[in-house]
Amino acid sequence: MFRNQYDTDVTTWSPAGRLFQVEYAMEAVKQGSAAIGLRSKTHVVLGCVNKANSELSSHQKKIFKVDDHIGVAIAGLTADGRVLSRYMRNECINYNFTYESPLPVGRLVVQLADKAQVCTQRSWKRPYGVGLLVAGLDESGAHLYYNCPSGNYFEYQAFAIGSRSQAAKTYLERRFENFADSSRDDLVKDALMAIRETLQGETLKSSICTVAVVGVGEPFHILDQETVQQMINAFEIVGEQEGPAAEPDAAAGQEATAEQGGSTDEGVAPMDI
Repeated sequence: MFRNQYDTDVTTWSPAGRLFQVEYAMEAVKQGSAAIGLRSKTHVVLGCVNKANSELSSHQKKIFKVDDHIGVAIAGLTADGRVLSRYMRNECINYNFTYESPLPVGRLVVQLADKAQVCTQRSWKRPYGVGLLVAGLDESGAHLYYNCPSGNYFEYQAFAIGSRSQAAKTYLERRFENFADSSRDDLVKDALMAIRETLQGETLKSSICTVAVVGVGEPFHILDQETVQQMINAFEIVGEQEGPAAEPDAAAGQEATAEQGGSTDEGVAPMDI
């Protein structure tokens, strides 16, 4: 019983009760560049990694403004993300025109999930190959949702999707209990730290990441590169200052006059293991 007998059509179930075309779409999200979201009681921060196909090309935009109170970050097929963000933008405009009030975030997410679900039960359609982190602020507070290509949606305190997102999730799981009472700048710092976890040793710079914020008294907007770089420099300086202070404690049982070569070996040993 081979998988390719059941993955030619989105409406064909496998004997195990799986829709392989939908799972392939979810796999496309995992292969996309990382996107991260986290929220407090008053603010939501979105961050993403900018990937260029080559040194000669620019990166594709991964964060889109939907309305003054809603924005999205995507991972997966960018073309699908643009189409869905335009759909969300139209829904916000129509709701605002009809009711003269902002569209509640939860209602927009449900409409988006319904639109994605239709593509899982029509033989002439394919699932959207993109995952969306929807950040928004309405009368009930700040919200962060994840919309899946399968049509499912979940609300999170913090979440990461895309390539190497597990490293960011591990960081967020260690810190999420503090997010509810965090300030705006602390949220941005945690978002940048989570993005750095997905880079696998690559230096974090403002040119390879994008950060956006929405909150009380602050409409959704993307932070400029200078501001992001200043924040990166600030917490990297703090890390360098904390690093030397921690070394004497770790080497308390060693001689104070250890040679420089020995310290290098200590740094390499965990990687060898």
